Amino acid sequence: MKTIFSLFFGLVFLLSCAQDKQRVQGETEFQREINSEYKDASKSPLKEKDLKKFKGLDFFKFDSAYVVTATFKRTLDEKPFKMKTTTDRRPDYIKYGEIAFNLKGKDYKLNVYQGQDLIKKEGYEDYLFLPFLDDTNGDESYGGGRYIDMRIPSGDTLVVDFNSAYNPYCAYNEKYSCPIVPRENYLEIEVRAGVKAFKK
Repeated sequence: MKTIFSLFFGLVFLLSCAQDKQRVQGETEFQREINSEYKDASKSPLKEKDLKKFKGLDFFKFDSAYVVTATFKRTLDEKPFKMKTTTDRRPDYIKYGEIAFNLKGKDYKLNVYQGQDLIKKEGYEDYLFLPFLDDTNGDESYGGGRYIDMRIPSGDTLVVDFNSAYNPYCAYNEKYSCPIVPRENYLEIEVRAGVKAFKK
């Protein structure tokens, strides 16, 4: 009888853990990866009090309409500049290129940047940074805009998946220093894709 009870409670515990893991997973690989990272205390930008009750970020429902093929134009002779952040820190960036794409029937253009310190790190040599603002900011999404990670394309086109747009760490914890999205990277449209505003 004791063995049966032990097995029963062991099964309940395992099912409970499995349900917890399932709740934090997400619908896409991107959602699962970012939820896993944010649940890990060694990597998470969340404050300790928020981490304790963290089950997963809020996301817009995946929408393939926000996966666009953009033309990529490398901008030459650009000079490094000090990008403004939420603190006094001013990291060196360069405008690496421009992307042009059609979203929901309208044409848009955004600048992509390259962090001059980050590219010195192994694995980030071809890393590009796409920060953007849109009409969901301050309502459904973080007021300061969102970011998308990209890699230098081999040709003159690349796929931009706005479903992988994520919040700056500052959305979760003011101790971080986050690049402020340049005003020219404002999209006059609601980008209802990616990570939503964080409810503390």
